[in-house]
Amino acid sequence: MHFVSNSAMDPTDTTEQRLTDLEIKASFAEDLLDQLNQVIVRQQQDIDALIAEVRRLRQQAPQEPGNRFSRASEELPPHY
Repeated sequence: MHFVSNSAMDPTDTTEQRLTDLEIKASFAEDLLDQLNQVIVRQQQDIDALIAEVRRLRQQAPQEPGNRFSRASEELPPHY
């Protein structure tokens, strides 16, 4: 039985295998990048919708100086 060690392999075969491996890794990286870009687009859409909702709620809130919205640090705890 005769075994061929990796060091006895043709350098062209090794280069071809390395190139193939790099192409596969690049393909996976490109797919992952596309997926992450899609996530970012969806998150930005959600952020834009939330900003619009906050603006809408602020417009509905009473604009009186003594409105019911205040800082939590200024309020007395419920047991007082």
